[in-house]
Amino acid sequence: MKKYTLAGIIAVSILILDQLTKIAVREKMAMWTSETIIPGFFNLVHVVNKGAAFGFLNREDISWQRTFFIVVTFVAMGAIAMLLKSTKNDDKFQIIGLGCVLGGAIGNLIDRILYSEVTDFLDIYFGSYHWPAFNIADIAICIGAFAMIISLYRNRKDEPDSV
Repeated sequence: MKKYTLAGIIAVSILILDQLTKIAVREKMAMWTSETIIPGFFNLVHVVNKGAAFGFLNREDISWQRTFFIVVTFVAMGAIAMLLKSTKNDDKFQIIGLGCVLGGAIGNLIDRILYSEVTDFLDIYFGSYHWPAFNIADIAICIGAFAMIISLYRNRKDEPDSV
């Protein structure tokens, strides 16, 4: 399978899953509500985030996050396209990683454009410690970054030992 086809299938699949789950949460759960799935570990929630991953810049007292993150996403999409162009067809980890990051980035971009904020709904916690809520797009971006790190590790050039 060609690299563009594989990356595209992955990105579109993630985008569809991300948007369908966000639509379900917006339609089925009232804002700021929570439903326990695994007591002491996992809830479904309906929250929104004007910032980036893990609540970075999620503040009500600033108004430029939406524009900033939309621009950053378009820049990232351009970088992904350039990286994909230079990726070898047999570097599956890099191709899969780029597809995951692209699908996740577009999923959150759609939310920013349509709603000015991103819908998050997965809440993992231990006792009173809650990881910031996240969504399918966030998972895809993290998996994609991890796959690209694996690719870099696998493709690194043997460096001479320095004494």
